[in-house]
Amino acid sequence: MRNIFKLLPLTCALIFNSCGGSHTESDEFFMESNVSSEDKGRIDAEKVFGTLPDRKLILSLIEKNRLEYNPDLLNDPYQINTYTLEFLKAINLGIYGTDLNVANSFDQSQECMVFLKCVNSLAGHLGVGAAFDQTMFDRIEANKEDRDSVMTIVRGAFKKMDEILNTNNRPDVSATVLSGCWIEGLYISCKMADESNSKSIVAAILNQKESLDGLIEVLQGVKLNNNTKFVLDSLKDIQKDFVSIAAKNDTNYNNKTIESISKKVTILRNKIVNSDSITVG
Repeated sequence: MRNIFKLLPLTCALIFNSCGGSHTESDEFFMESNVSSEDKGRIDAEKVFGTLPDRKLILSLIEKNRLEYNPDLLNDPYQINTYTLEFLKAINLGIYGTDLNVANSFDQSQECMVFLKCVNSLAGHLGVGAAFDQTMFDRIEANKEDRDSVMTIVRGAFKKMDEILNTNNRPDVSATVLSGCWIEGLYISCKMADESNSKSIVAAILNQKESLDGLIEVLQGVKLNNNTKFVLDSLKDIQKDFVSIAAKNDTNYNNKTIESISKKVTILRNKIVNSDSITVG
């Protein structure tokens, strides 16, 4: 099967797939599965892990553009208790997962632990908390000074989550988590581009068109109800900007080039992280 994830957004070097457990209070709000066993490979974590941007590239862009860690760009950990709907727990698991990677890339070990606890909490609510045990936390604590080792340990935990996914056949949750991860990655990348006015970061963002095409393909493989399809609709709208920019074939990149993309992903991301903006109706 064609690998549909060529690259993911600049800061999104982890993909989180989750499943399992009984449905929560929000069944009427969440996605309904419409994926055959033949297509399940589209959202298999192993297929995604192999197509992530080179970590050295991410770190080199941070160093080259002298980017500084800005926690204000990340989702507030105190927001976690507001995510009572299962849809919000799943998509913000992806959000916090990307934030964890951003903190790790900037060597913020204490912040990493905060975001890891957020990920662990949401995973537990989604029925996949078994992927995170005390042994894993002990290993992270012992290796907290080694960024690559920390991310290897965390990836192992999420691969375990993916095993639960395959056992319980819940591609809907996986697609939702994947969406949160991608959206947060694009959002933070756009903010970094704006702060640095860097042509290289803008170019890296525009290289995500294929990964967006793949994400949309995944979301089209599950059935979104009227309360959640805004994610797919918004991503399709952003996709039009990518197509329009590519059609111009202009490599003189600047912040103006991605202005529309940045505005649209900011609106979408803020809707996702602010739970009071989403209601069942």
